[in-house]
Amino acid sequence: MSTLTEVASGYQTRHTLPLRVELVRQLKRRRTLVMGAILTLLPFVLLIAFAIGTPHDRTGRITLMDQATASGANFAAVNLFVSVGFLLVIPVALFCGDTVASEASWSSLRYLLAAPVPRARLLWSKLVVALGLSLAAMVLLPVVALAVGTAAYGWGPLQIPTGGALDTGTAVQRLAVTVAYVFVSQLVTAGLAFWLSTKTDAPLGAVGGAVGLTIVGNVLDAVTALGHWRDFLPAHWQFAWADAVQPHAEWSGMIQGGAISVSYALVLFALAFRGFARKDVVS
Repeated sequence: MSTLTEVASGYQTRHTLPLRVELVRQLKRRRTLVMGAILTLLPFVLLIAFAIGTPHDRTGRITLMDQATASGANFAAVNLFVSVGFLLVIPVALFCGDTVASEASWSSLRYLLAAPVPRARLLWSKLVVALGLSLAAMVLLPVVALAVGTAAYGWGPLQIPTGGALDTGTAVQRLAVTVAYVFVSQLVTAGLAFWLSTKTDAPLGAVGGAVGLTIVGNVLDAVTALGHWRDFLPAHWQFAWADAVQPHAEWSGMIQGGAISVSYALVLFALAFRGFARKDVVS
């Protein structure tokens, strides 16, 4: 009895499932390595595409795509532009949707809780690591694109399609703001995936459900008949970051889009914690 008492007195919740341990576990998983490889290779694929063909707009307008080869900064901006709508949704849904559901599918979730790891602590550790990996994925793409673009097209100012340019220092700062906004805008997908991950034992269902609902949001945003109701859709603001790469940055769109995304995400995260606290874990 004294031994049990001694062990219990030394037990501290914050020492269970440390973030370091969870991070190492997730980094070693094949899906993390594959996603990192895809995001690293994308700039090289686009580099080859631009080397083969010449981008142009049939309407005669000069677009960001037309100026992709103007400098490394332009190339990085184009990589973000082509990835925000779908590609960057995948790692967020994957890291946040697979994290809890995979433990259930492996029948290891109940053993973690019996360790004992408090349920809130388990979810918190997994959520922080999942969001950290999602942010790392979003940083990886523009960083690699900037390096590849600079090597191929030189280190120069960011040419803006509407006219003018941002010097290299300002361009890098604006691209950093862009990445931060893209991450915030994807918190809705993260919340959906994480909530679904606590509801199912099938990781593919959680990941696919989050991606599917995100696509539905994009489709609804394309329905102009909805009018101002589209302002409440996170998808409506996903390209608001373009206002940051203008000679005179406009922040109102990003502020509104960020507020909507964070609001949805907080509700979804709260639902995940509340539901998991009451869930009968049998796997």
